[in-house]
Amino acid sequence: MGSDGAQLGVMPLEAALTLARNEGLDLVEISPMAQPPVCKVMDYGKFKYEEKKKAAESKRAQVVVQLKEVKLRPKTEEHDYEFKVRNTRRFIEDGNKAKVVIQFRGREITHKEQGTAILNDVANDLKDVAVVEMPPRMEGRLMFMILAPTPKVAQKARELVRQAAASAKKSPPPAAPGAGKSAAANAAAAPEEASAEGSQEAAPTPAAPAS
Repeated sequence: MGSDGAQLGVMPLEAALTLARNEGLDLVEISPMAQPPVCKVMDYGKFKYEEKKKAAESKRAQVVVQLKEVKLRPKTEEHDYEFKVRNTRRFIEDGNKAKVVIQFRGREITHKEQGTAILNDVANDLKDVAVVEMPPRMEGRLMFMILAPTPKVAQKARELVRQAAASAKKSPPPAAPGAGKSAAANAAAAPEEASAEGSQEAAPTPAAPAS
């Protein structure tokens, strides 16, 4: 396959290498299991750079949901409670989940109803942005519940991530690595050798005229 995507037909390895070198490009084996192996004339260094850039753009467009932990006490003071609820709201509006934990100390464990009441208050104060994904439960001396964004909030968070990714994509891309053709040729050395082995296995066929 030529650098423009045109099919060049079956040709000896030497002829394909010569064609690639004449264009200042590399001969890369893209289907080693085919008979005969399929190769393409390309700038291998540029190809690897473009693949890396596409992977980075795809990663930026993904929403990574994190589980943020918020700790409270049965006797948490009102201003501390309000501060932590505001932080929990911010976590959830960003598309994350929140694990709200009540930590019991000493004889506090005998008043589990206080922990349940606090968790219910948190769920009620955040009901406009969150739903209870896991209701209150005990684990040792800890009581916790998990809140998740409502579908509307989750959708908004995804849209914001996509918009940020689209804006980053429109901004001027960084200069391509200045490795030059020589580095690309070195990187393609292994694919060329693999092509040579594959071509030796297949019966050489006279080169078809390049189209």
